[in-house]
Amino acid sequence: MASVVTIRRACAADADALVTLVQGLADFEHLTGPDTAGAARLRRDLTDPARIFDVLVAESAGTLVGYALFFLTYSTFRARRKLFLEDLFVQPAYRNREVGRALLLACAREAARRDCCQLEWTVLHWNASAQRFYRRLGGERDVSWQIYTLDETGVAGLAETQLPDGIDAAEGL
Repeated sequence: MASVVTIRRACAADADALVTLVQGLADFEHLTGPDTAGAARLRRDLTDPARIFDVLVAESAGTLVGYALFFLTYSTFRARRKLFLEDLFVQPAYRNREVGRALLLACAREAARRDCCQLEWTVLHWNASAQRFYRRLGGERDVSWQIYTLDETGVAGLAETQLPDGIDAAEGL
């Protein structure tokens, strides 16, 4: 008989296992995971009482087998909070066992509890299985928007750019 999987909030004791899961997601997405400094920041931020994100974990027989990391954003047009799902990852051995569905369901419950007007996330264009999974749960692809990003170097460069003539910024901006 397969062991029971429990969905719960992450705690400080989960920090090392969470870093391992984040690395598992990075490997799956063919990306570089957190380096030593990044892993240390993730551990620190998980235990910060004023942290800006929340994490739900899936645990089986004392081992973390998946996680969902999310945070709040804000819709100016609707004047309400939104819940943004940054990561949803389940270890390969626990896929197709409803663990991902349970994590997403827990996120939806959290969004409802926080009176959010929307739950949103992004999916890599090549991840067809995730796209099918989200569609089965009622997720809709929003083709109206495109994501733009600046990496750390881009942020630093833009931050150093002079403001246009005739425009001043308040101290600290």
